[in-house]
Amino acid sequence: MGKKSRVKTQKSGSGASAVVSPKEMMNLISELLQKCSSAAPPAGKEWEEYIQIRGLVEKIRKKQKGMSIVFDGSREDYFPDLMSWAQENGASCDSFTVADFGPEGYGLRATRDIKAEELFLWIPRKMQMTVESAQNSVLGPLYGQDRILQAMGNVTLALHLLCERANPASSWLPYIHSLPQEYDTPLYYQQEDVQLLLGTQAVQDVLSQYKNTARQYAYFYKLVQTHPAASKLPLKDSFTFDDYRWAVSSVMTRQNQIPTEDGSRVTLALIPLWDMCNHTNGLITTGYNLEDDRCECVALQDYKENEQIYIFYGTRSNAEFVIHNGFFFQDNAHDRVKIKLGVSKSERLYAMKAEVLARAGIPASCIFALHCSEPPISAQLLAFLRVFCMTEEELKDYLLGDRVINKIFTLGNSEFPVSWDNEIKLWTFLETRAALLLKTYKTTSEEDQSMLEKPDLSLHSRLAIQLRLAEKQILEKASASGRAKRLHFQKKQEEGALLPRYEESDIALLENTDSDAKLPIILRKLEEVEEGQEIPMEEHSPFLNGEKALYGMSMEANGEKVSEGMIAAVAPDKAINTTERQKGVCFVLETFCSTALK
Repeated sequence: MGKKSRVKTQKSGSGASAVVSPKEMMNLISELLQKCSSAAPPAGKEWEEYIQIRGLVEKIRKKQKGMSIVFDGSREDYFPDLMSWAQENGASCDSFTVADFGPEGYGLRATRDIKAEELFLWIPRKMQMTVESAQNSVLGPLYGQDRILQAMGNVTLALHLLCERANPASSWLPYIHSLPQEYDTPLYYQQEDVQLLLGTQAVQDVLSQYKNTARQYAYFYKLVQTHPAASKLPLKDSFTFDDYRWAVSSVMTRQNQIPTEDGSRVTLALIPLWDMCNHTNGLITTGYNLEDDRCECVALQDYKENEQIYIFYGTRSNAEFVIHNGFFFQDNAHDRVKIKLGVSKSERLYAMKAEVLARAGIPASCIFALHCSEPPISAQLLAFLRVFCMTEEELKDYLLGDRVINKIFTLGNSEFPVSWDNEIKLWTFLETRAALLLKTYKTTSEEDQSMLEKPDLSLHSRLAIQLRLAEKQILEKASASGRAKRLHFQKKQEEGALLPRYEESDIALLENTDSDAKLPIILRKLEEVEEGQEIPMEEHSPFLNGEKALYGMSMEANGEKVSEGMIAAVAPDKAINTTERQKGVCFVLETFCSTALK
């Protein structure tokens, strides 16, 4: 179905660059791989490294001009074929159609009234592109011999997508035709757009994403050209950086975890039609029905005919949305910025503080988050700051005695201060730290607001400035909140107010409170997995550079450690939750809402 793909080939005088020899291209690729695999640059030199890597990539792109696969016609020309294909393969298609929603792009429009919690969309496994389907495809032989592919499902999906795109007989062509030809992820930004993010909390993730993608491309280009198991891959004749960038962006904006066919573990998947849904605030309404072997989605709310159907992607920050999805969500109740904090090992009380933190399940050096909501800090960060600001006598109270375990439970509870002086210190620290972070930005919030009013601002520049402004607003709120709390506890101290006392029975009550700030540390929310991560030591592997695998993937393959991890800066897209259906029990999936890239 659909129009056939065509491959542009370089021709003299056609506007493409002169044909480059395989040896010349391999030399450039080797240079790129070496540059991307070298040790991490010293602090403050990351931008310089990015410029060098980007320069090499642009050289390669120039020589590959005209070699990528493109499809005739516009994207929307293929939507009727997508709907027909979905219907033929057992998907539900009678409640919606694909429509253009202007600034939000394409999405699903209701063709009838849909009630909240009504099952309106299901996609069978045979329509989904998964790591398992990749193993059973032309990519299978290479997958079986390359430990990087075995360890990294997201990269496997990207190469699977490229192989199927190049196959005119692929059963997934109706889906592949419907994907965007370009994306708005930072991989597509001009250098000046990325430069707008310098000084932000998000810039390191953006630079890492580009470096990781370039490293992966160089590695797999060489592998495709030299490995015997890759001899039959369609990528052998044409595998450009633009191809890989497109595939990586397709995967990072769409991938999700589903159960394997036997239900014993999870695998990554691209889910056609469902991935057309745009994001709004709400709850996770998608699950996987093992009995019917399909992804199922119920309506987030009531929808009238012709209204857009939304789903909730998860509790993601705008940095995650911009970097991994290519959009900024203006009304994001879950926005936050990362903040690295640690107890200095040279501090006299380091051992005591580290021990109290360890008992609370918190490393002595952590990545936390400042939230856009009130309070701006989580129970975990509150506990850390309390320990961070403790005196020697206060530390002894949490290390010695019969009830110290119970006292540990109260560290993250806002109702039970360690002391008035401790509360004043921690909120003063937060106020000051947020104010100092604000001074690292090259522009003010007011200047960013003025820039956003310019009518000729490019989309990517707008996204970068919106993200930069959102970070500042969170820091401004955190600083203001710290000041207000400091003044509040100073007043308590001046008034000679008694500290609230707790009883052992109070501990059980903490589980049932609505405020996250009242939760015991051991009961912190799943979506806060980003917080409390120990700051890693610098990796010596040229492929790791300190990045973490996503989805909790172990860097192991067939029981062996993978030395060349090549971790992708690729994040999950829409989150799938646990649900139960009348026909069978849905697979239990955690909500992977956060991504920590260091």
